Amino acid sequence: MASSATDDIVSGIMSRWAAAFSTLDAKVLSSLYSKNAFFFGSNPNLYRGNDGVQAYFAGLPRWSAPSVQFTDVKTAQAASDLINVAGTASFIVEEGAEPLLPFPWSFTVVLLICGCPSGVAVTDPAGCELPVVLL
Repeated sequence: MASSATDDIVSGIMSRWAAAFSTLDAKVLSSLYSKNAFFFGSNPNLYRGNDGVQAYFAGLPRWSAPSVQFTDVKTAQAASDLINVAGTASFIVEEGAEPLLPFPWSFTVVLLICGCPSGVAVTDPAGCELPVVLL
């Protein structure tokens, strides 16, 4: 997979994550994680799987204007079906407020192949490769 295709997949996931975070949509956010995900949020608890991730996001305060900005994003194609990603996330929870301290993050994208010809990269749920975020 070419670097630009890798970057496009990662950018798409981060865009979906940011959009869901801006509305604090716990169901959509949790759908971006695998059923076996390990997730640490802003507290010391370990959340496991989609249900755990959904519980974490559902339990957040209902801020008036949550947003996130991803910076310093690095990607590496670890295998034909794996992309490692790391960077920094800055969260703003109220309009006009200063960002919270930058938060380092990382995740792995697993491309689930469902019978497409080799080399085809389709990144929407109706396509042949579906990126799944594992933390």
